[in-house]
Amino acid sequence: MICLKPNPNIRKVLSLAMVDEAARLTAAYDYELPRELIAARPTKRRDSSRLLLVDRACKTLKDSSFQHITSVFSSGDAVVINDSRVFPARLLGRKSTGASAEILLVRPIDEVSSEVYPDAFASNQSPWLWIAMVRPGGKLKPGHTVEVGDGLSVEILEMVSDGTRVVRLIGDGNPWALIDQFGHTPLPPYIDRPDDDSDRERYQTVYARHLGSVASPTAGLHFTPELLAKLDERGVQIVPITLHVGFGTFRPVSVDRVDEHRMPPEAYRLSVRAAEQLNKTRAAGKRVWAVGTTSCRVLETAAISGEFESGEGWTDLFLHPPHEFRGVDGLLTNFHLPRSSLLLLVSAFAGRNFVLEAYAHAIAERYRFYSYGDAMVIW
Repeated sequence: MICLKPNPNIRKVLSLAMVDEAARLTAAYDYELPRELIAARPTKRRDSSRLLLVDRACKTLKDSSFQHITSVFSSGDAVVINDSRVFPARLLGRKSTGASAEILLVRPIDEVSSEVYPDAFASNQSPWLWIAMVRPGGKLKPGHTVEVGDGLSVEILEMVSDGTRVVRLIGDGNPWALIDQFGHTPLPPYIDRPDDDSDRERYQTVYARHLGSVASPTAGLHFTPELLAKLDERGVQIVPITLHVGFGTFRPVSVDRVDEHRMPPEAYRLSVRAAEQLNKTRAAGKRVWAVGTTSCRVLETAAISGEFESGEGWTDLFLHPPHEFRGVDGLLTNFHLPRSSLLLLVSAFAGRNFVLEAYAHAIAERYRFYSYGDAMVIW
């Protein structure tokens, strides 16, 4: 039987399939993963990761290598990348008692207005006030100070209702320089090792430009300059957008019903040029591919009216079944944690049962999971 690739104009049919009641429960997005399949380190070469090809229309799975990703895209397609850059947001220090403490800087706050702003979109700012996650959470209350190093300390100012803190950096010079000097790469909690110098380069995409993420848009970690050049030679458009990944990426969906979960807002930007490129791609009958769930969320935010609209601001869009995708025809993504908002997004795109089938295949074939792991591409 010949299985034709779906026309982008009928993607609504694929995404609006009947969702059973079980799919609305968080427990329906659980699975068991052998701990040894969690990738603690990246592969030696970015593009040597494995790649699972997932065809929604044919319901087929095929094992491949990321080096062959170029064959998935057609001339005229648009591949949308998130060019946000991870900063060393993890500050390790000690309280006045000598006990260890950790500060994860999430996003800066404008000291005049006391409102959060997207720092990379106001690059002349030098923020001293931040929203942060802290550990130990019960002990670091307003009035406490954490000594990070000779020249930098962090004062806890306020408690925030979501469990975060307002903190002030204390030191001499530019705060970004101090963060760069004393900060650590914010590896996810499931990577059970200290960060090292190599993580500063490998937990970053080769096209990262705009500083502001506390977690890497990991689907893009597999690309090399050579692969991007091959895509250009094939006539595939590389379209950069920006979404600064925030602390919500670490938080599991803890409510029983998925539609009760709330995503913390993250700063994004889609330029006028990018919106024009994407609308022309669609008008020509070509496909728009999202590299990663972060790019996907920007595209779905920007295409809420049916066409891509440029803009910048904050998105708290939570994509879960049954979402009607308006901006994305194909998705490149890594394998995600159970009960995570990221797994829910992928399930909305490809169907919960089929996604769990793909995950079961990946586990049986010993794929590597999570941030430094292998990838899947879905169309």
